[in-house]
Amino acid sequence: MKQSIRIIITRNFVALILLTVSLLDVLLILGFRQYTYNGVKYYLNQQLNNSIYTYDRYFKNGSLQELLESDYEIIFNQFGGQVQLVGPDGQLIYDSIGAINDPVKDYPDVQSALKGKENSRIGKVTYADTSVLSVSRPLFSREGSVLAVLRYTSSLAPAHRSVLILTRYLLILTVFVIAISIIVSRYLAKAITRPIEEIQSTAIQLADGQYKKRIELQRDDELGQLAQSINTLAAEIVRKEQVKNDFISSISHELRTPLTSIRGWAAILKDTDPEDKEIYTEGFNIIENETERLSKMVEELLDFSRYISGRITLKKDEFNITSTCRDVLRQMQPRAQNQDIHLIDEVNDEVVLITGDEDRIRQVLINLIDNAIKFTDPGGWVLLEARKNYPNYEMIISDNGVGMDETELRLAKEKFYKGKHSNSHSGLGLSIAEEIIKLHNGEIQIVSEKSVGTSIRVFIPLENEATS
Repeated sequence: MKQSIRIIITRNFVALILLTVSLLDVLLILGFRQYTYNGVKYYLNQQLNNSIYTYDRYFKNGSLQELLESDYEIIFNQFGGQVQLVGPDGQLIYDSIGAINDPVKDYPDVQSALKGKENSRIGKVTYADTSVLSVSRPLFSREGSVLAVLRYTSSLAPAHRSVLILTRYLLILTVFVIAISIIVSRYLAKAITRPIEEIQSTAIQLADGQYKKRIELQRDDELGQLAQSINTLAAEIVRKEQVKNDFISSISHELRTPLTSIRGWAAILKDTDPEDKEIYTEGFNIIENETERLSKMVEELLDFSRYISGRITLKKDEFNITSTCRDVLRQMQPRAQNQDIHLIDEVNDEVVLITGDEDRIRQVLINLIDNAIKFTDPGGWVLLEARKNYPNYEMIISDNGVGMDETELRLAKEKFYKGKHSNSHSGLGLSIAEEIIKLHNGEIQIVSEKSVGTSIRVFIPLENEATS
């Protein structure tokens, strides 16, 4: 079962807070326990300091026997805890509570003290149920040898009780903090997921075709940027949808016009006297021209379909691109003359052999020159320049035609986009040309000014140039 992001955020927040509070509780409990142990140890050391001071002042010059015959119990048993006196052989000489069977010689603090070093021990003893803390100090003779070991011991039961009380309070506080964290986490999760849910809801509506739906989310963070991106995407979809609808409407009109003309002339020729050669000639010419026009539109649609589906492949071979440019100019010359357009040849004579699909390059040039002728008024000119311009081979198709404004120029390469001019047709020619050049790792750039003309620069990298 899928979990909502709100539950996941709440659970993670609570888990993080629980982990943090638990670690703090453990650190506080350990720190407090160490603090109480240090307090007990400090107290024992203070009592030992007093006792050893008394020993050094009044008993240090005597022997162990003299110490035992004196009132040492009064001297060493002033703090009210367990006092032990251990001989130099590790045997227990005196125990203030009578724990004669205590194996003191096995304790590390006693062993260290017998070697002349003070030490302490925390652990269990045989005569008590709780742990104890012991501090052992050596009693040095006048010659500097260890005369005996003085050992003070205190029960840690009060310290344990204090730690237990603190633990209970911390547990209560932890439960209280977790309860608050659950409430706060749910509120924070809701605040985080509310815009996500709004974005999700709008995305579902957009997927359902409601492209005019927008996300009303004013934020400056990543979610706000995501919402803005989705709104931009929706607006672009609406624009593309409108372009597509316009294209369908336009292409329907474009197809209907030649079909109507063909059907009309077919009906006329059917009823025309076969001897009327003039009518037959005119009718067949019109049918031929309209059929060619239909064929061109269908070919553009097929090319476009191949490109968007990724099924187009190039048939690359070595060819002279200079010769290709000249061939296209000769092929387009009759069309230009019919339109009273002066077609200018500025192709460099240098032989340039490149590896590519010559037919596709030819298709690009024919398309671009045809467009230039189409959008140039009678009496105008169309110019083709072609030359090496390292690191590219550059072809420039210029005209002094109607040109394009900034809006048309920005959308010129868009699929299905038709210009405002009446000579605009399917809106696929330029986009297909760009796809062909991209397949050759090249680029198309367009510069245009309304009522001045258009210049289209085609770049094909000379890395494709073959060695001649």
